[in-house]
Amino acid sequence: MTTTILLAGASGDLGQRVARELLARGAEVRALTRTDSTSTPPPGTTVVRADYAHAAALQEACTGVDVVVSTLAGLRDVVVDAQTQLLDAAVAAGVPRFVPSDYAADFRRLPAGTNRNLELRREFAARVDAAPVRATSVLNGAFADMLTGQAPLVLFDRGRVLFWGSADQPLDFTTKDDVAAFTADAALDDDAPRWLQVAGETVTARSLAETMTGLTGRTFRPTFAGPVPLLRLMARVGRTFGDEDALYPAWQGMQYFDSMFSGDGTLLGDDRDRYGRRPWTGVREVLAAR
Repeated sequence: MTTTILLAGASGDLGQRVARELLARGAEVRALTRTDSTSTPPPGTTVVRADYAHAAALQEACTGVDVVVSTLAGLRDVVVDAQTQLLDAAVAAGVPRFVPSDYAADFRRLPAGTNRNLELRREFAARVDAAPVRATSVLNGAFADMLTGQAPLVLFDRGRVLFWGSADQPLDFTTKDDVAAFTADAALDDDAPRWLQVAGETVTARSLAETMTGLTGRTFRPTFAGPVPLLRLMARVGRTFGDEDALYPAWQGMQYFDSMFSGDGTLLGDDRDRYGRRPWTGVREVLAAR
C-alpha cells in the first residue's frame, strides 16, 4: 500500500531533497504550499495549498495523510508557531505520525541561552511530546556541505582549521543528501522511535587538518581560536548588539560552534544502519569536491 506524505517546506533546499527520496521509495508526496506562494514544488509531487493560520484548510490538507513531514526553516514564527499549527491540524485530521523539522545536533542537553535556533526546536519538541501523535525526530549534527566555505572552520587560504577548547573534540557531520535519504526511510517506517541519530562521519579539528593536508599537498594546522567559554561570551555579546531577526547572523554561527566544541550537542547514538548498510558521504569526499 502506498504511503501518503504531506511534506511542509517541500520547495526548500532540504525539502526538495526529502521529496526526491520519498518519491524514489514509491511514496505519494503532497507538497504543502501557502496560497500566495510562487515557489515551484519538486517534480512528481502533488501541490496542496493552505495557509498555516487557516486551521480548517490546514486540517483538510492533512486529511487522508499517513505521515506529516516538516522541513520548515525559520525562527519562532515558523519553527514554533507554524509547526504548532501544522501539528494541531495533523492531530485534528487523525494523522498517526509526525516528523518535525529538527535535522540538527542533539539539542536536548543544551544549556539555556547557548543556541537560539536549536532551543526553538527543543521548545517545539515539548509540544510534539504532549500531542496525541507518534513523532520521530532525526538528529544529524552539522551539515557537512557547510565545510566547503559557509562555516568558517576550514580556512582554505590560510592553511588553518580553527578549534575552540580541544583540537580532539568529536564533531558530527552529515551531508544534506544523506539526511534526506535517512529521513525518507524514517518517514516510511511505522516503527520508527521518537529519536534517531545519524552522523555521516565524526571527525576532529586535528583530523580535518590532516585530511586537508592530504588533499591539497599543503600543510594545514589545527589552530586554537580560544576556550569555549570565550566563544560563548562572544556569541552573547554579538546577540546583544546584533540582529535578533536574522536566521543565521554571525553570533548564531558562534552558538553553533559552541554546541559542537563544548560537546553539548554531540550525538550519543548511532542509527545509521537501521535501514540497512549504505555508503555515507564522508568529510574527505565533501572537501575534495571543492
